[in-house]
Amino acid sequence: MKYLESSLWVLLDLNLLNILTALIVLVLAVLLDLVLGDPSPNNPNRWVFKLHPTVLMGNFTKKIEPYFKNSDAKTEKFLGVLLGLTVIAAFVLPVFFGLWAIYTFVPLYINILVYGFIAVILVKMTICIKLETDWAKAAAKAIDESNLPEAKKYSHFSRRESRDLNGAQMGSAVIESMSENLIDFKLSPMMSFSLFGVTGAIAFRAINTLDGMVGFKTKEHINTGWFSANLDNFVNFFPTRLTALFMISAAAILRLDAKNAWRIARRDHRKTPSRNHGWPMGAVAGALRIQLEKPGQYILGDAQEPLTGDKILGALRIRDVTIVLWGLLCVAVIVIVRWFGFIPI
Repeated sequence: MKYLESSLWVLLDLNLLNILTALIVLVLAVLLDLVLGDPSPNNPNRWVFKLHPTVLMGNFTKKIEPYFKNSDAKTEKFLGVLLGLTVIAAFVLPVFFGLWAIYTFVPLYINILVYGFIAVILVKMTICIKLETDWAKAAAKAIDESNLPEAKKYSHFSRRESRDLNGAQMGSAVIESMSENLIDFKLSPMMSFSLFGVTGAIAFRAINTLDGMVGFKTKEHINTGWFSANLDNFVNFFPTRLTALFMISAAAILRLDAKNAWRIARRDHRKTPSRNHGWPMGAVAGALRIQLEKPGQYILGDAQEPLTGDKILGALRIRDVTIVLWGLLCVAVIVIVRWFGFIPI
């Protein structure tokens, strides 16, 4: 009996240790991003940019995609599945087995320290907050100063051709991209780590990068990217809808138009090509009482107020409160998952 009680206490202590470790890793990863940010794509030749996991994943995908091409559409779709699984495995498996080896062969407690150090760096690289914040503030300032050449430097926020865009359309591009990136570069990686550990966060980054590289309905990628695009839609299905609810809650906390945010999100979420991103985009448009437009493709929200640079700053505030609320959810998930003995690596 004493041995059983002793074993239970050891297990309980290990669970608490894993909970504490995961919480510290998530908090430090976010703080590290807020301090250091990400290397700017405006300087693609810098080594820190070239070695970023997202860049490595993108370059790897681009390099091997030609080997998965085929003249037969069905065969090429099947090869696209293999392409996606190959890219995911190429980055997930080394991380998983490397961290597993640390857990298994490094002495107890020392392994937690080594794991924590590596985990903070890896999880931070799946998150992007500071770089987007700096760009959004710069774009807002340029739009308010009617400095369109300066504002158009940030059009790659949404991979949008900026040549013919006016100030309001540039502001729209920035806010739309912030809404999409809230899921892809913040909330989903945080939740993936909370549920599945570091390998979960890396797996999500690989899936999302695949979608960004080949998940387009163009002649070049329509077949090889079919699996990647649908996989990204699948893993983001619930996070995007939950994020819209969190953004509406953030709007209420900030005393913005939360009721209108809910109305527009429900009304307009189907207007975007993405099955998912229309929800957060509609929510922010409604909360700010503005109209978001991608010329020739869709219009979200009602132009109740002009889209000025201040609206970009308002979208940033909604984003930040949403991240805090989501972080509290992640804390609960970390505690529940690890309390019951599941220790994701």
